[in-house]
Amino acid sequence: MTIKAAHNLRSKTSVSAAAVLATLLLVGLTMMPAQAAGLGELFGNNSAAQSKFLSVDQAFQVTSSSKATSAGTRFSISFDITPGHYVYKNQITLTFPKGVRATPFTFSQSPVSINDPTFGKVPVFTQKSMVATTMLTSTTGKPIKNGAVIIGWQGCAKAGLCYPPEKIKTTVNIAASRK
Repeated sequence: MTIKAAHNLRSKTSVSAAAVLATLLLVGLTMMPAQAAGLGELFGNNSAAQSKFLSVDQAFQVTSSSKATSAGTRFSISFDITPGHYVYKNQITLTFPKGVRATPFTFSQSPVSINDPTFGKVPVFTQKSMVATTMLTSTTGKPIKNGAVIIGWQGCAKAGLCYPPEKIKTTVNIAASRK
């Protein structure tokens, strides 16, 4: 093969490779709107999305309340769980300021065990209404005004969507325990 023939072959190969790459790019770009539409169906504002998966705020209404007692402050987290959804028992957490102690949670309902694809066999709450309660006390012996508390939790739709872990910030007056 002569140098000129080799150069022509290389040029034709380069043109062919460029044509293949351009075609692949064009095909890829034409498929992107279809993929975006699929994601829009899951999370968009259209009516199909609303019937398939609820927003986290629609699926779970989470509120908290507190009450001073002689033993400290009783802190309760109420979960209003939409049917077809569940909350992981072991993902319900509290983060509170230094100088605060919390008792283990007690629950108004018993959890059920499911075989979760991510976590394996885990306890979850599926009931419409569930309350997790703990007792907060000041370890300094003095009350804490407007102590920052962060409630952590995570839930899923039984139809196959797990929502990211959620965090809700609130403040609590934490009574000093009376002895």
